[in-house]
Amino acid sequence: MSVLIVGVSHNSAPVKVLEQVARDSEGTAKLVREVADLEHVTEATVLSTCNRIEVYAEVDRFHGSVEAISRLILTPSPEPAERLVPNLYVHYDDGAVSHLFHVASGLDSMVVGESQILGQAREALRVGQESGTVGPALNSLFQQALRVGKRSHAETDIDKAGPSLVSAALAQAVDHLGKEEGLRALVVGAGAMAGLAAATLSRTGASIVVANRTPARAKRLAEQYGGRAVGLDQVGTELSGVDLVISCTDSTGLQLDLDGLRAARADERPLAVIDLALPRDVDPAVGDEPGVLLVDLATLAAELESTGERAEVADVRRIVGQELAAFLSARRSASVTPTVVALRTMATGVVETELQRLAGRLPDLDDAARAEIEQAVRRVADKLLHQPTVRVKELANESGAISYAAALAELFALDSDAVDAVTRVEGV
Repeated sequence: MSVLIVGVSHNSAPVKVLEQVARDSEGTAKLVREVADLEHVTEATVLSTCNRIEVYAEVDRFHGSVEAISRLILTPSPEPAERLVPNLYVHYDDGAVSHLFHVASGLDSMVVGESQILGQAREALRVGQESGTVGPALNSLFQQALRVGKRSHAETDIDKAGPSLVSAALAQAVDHLGKEEGLRALVVGAGAMAGLAAATLSRTGASIVVANRTPARAKRLAEQYGGRAVGLDQVGTELSGVDLVISCTDSTGLQLDLDGLRAARADERPLAVIDLALPRDVDPAVGDEPGVLLVDLATLAAELESTGERAEVADVRRIVGQELAAFLSARRSASVTPTVVALRTMATGVVETELQRLAGRLPDLDDAARAEIEQAVRRVADKLLHQPTVRVKELANESGAISYAAALAELFALDSDAVDAVTRVEGV
């Protein structure tokens, strides 16, 4: 069994494609279940953010699984799958581990070093666990990835490598508005990104209004930052009195269209609209209105792409490399454990059979002699097995395609059912 990742992100596809395959929370949960139901998949979960959707699966067959998972990812798009397949990427086995570690540490983010991805990875693990689709393999992988991400932020200054997605967008908005203090802001949505937006705005002293389809969630977020809450039906009304709009819902329809904007604006005073949703919340035509600046994920991607790598990034890459080597080494060593246990179990059985045969042939043997013989036979068996079992664990960490565990099982004619039984018990 091996871990397979099939995904699409800002690194592999334009925002237009990301929008087509984006899902809300219910759609993500549905995708998890659909992947888990595939023939060659034993575990599954989905990492879904504003700029990526990745399926993580434990599979027993590579090619069939890649094709089936790719179809599921591309299902929401109206375009033929063959046109979009080039936007997908695949990582397998060791490569999958490396990819998730880079993602969790913030190295693969649109804003390098951002910490929000840790919460999103944790959410992917939670969704899989609650769906019953995450087992020992993915649980171990995600838990370790979360530790890698935490270590990266604790031991380096990766947080300083780049602004948050919200901060990067807000910087453009401030330039357009010509002021940073005294902003009046409308935040549309009440999820994690909206929370980050409200927190960032509060540090500038902005007055905040939060609009959300669930009044209780809007009120809870607004109260944290001394703001007020309104329903989504009040967005048009609130637009007339704000300088800045940040929209980041997980819905699949537009929250602000051109007609709505025009109806709400009484003049052409400067207005900044930040759309951090995927699929987009704001009609792109809004950005063509006089006095309006529209900052969306495509705009941010183009700006952030030119950002050079800083020393903090190199520090995180070093940590990821260390953690990756340690994890893969431990995993390879663990992979031979079932074979080693099955070998020792077989040897113990042989010893017990021979000792029983000896007892039948020498019934008059005194207890002291019998105990000495039994100890000697067991010592011989242990010494004969010691070097092969030590070496097979060492060799498991060497590069190459040779499966030393399989060779050991073949040489000693180990029962494959016995090895599988140990694997299930050990969770290897």
